[in-house]
Amino acid sequence: MAELAPCPQCKSTYTYEMDNLLACPECGYEWNPNESKEAEDSFVVKDCNGNILQNGDTVVTIKNLPVRGTPQSIKAGTKVRNIKLVDSDHNIDCKIDGFGAMALKSEFVKKA
Repeated sequence: MAELAPCPQCKSTYTYEMDNLLACPECGYEWNPNESKEAEDSFVVKDCNGNILQNGDTVVTIKNLPVRGTPQSIKAGTKVRNIKLVDSDHNIDCKIDGFGAMALKSEFVKKA
């Protein structure tokens, strides 16, 4: 017997099959396991112009961005190379010359 995926809402391990859906007896949630895999793969990050960003892209800041703990800010027009996308509030991880590792919001950059 194959192990079924846990419930995506309450993380219960007591899921069961119901036709082509999986169901959770604890919270009552029903889902299609094929669609949930597609939804996880569909993580999309867009820049200020609506262009889709990918890992390894180069972006340019569109405004001066203050940096906590330092008196200087990241100037508008600063090129940021080799970005990494993450699923959080600040969805770009990168290294900026003179500042080091940073987390940026995608709405403050444009694709170069």
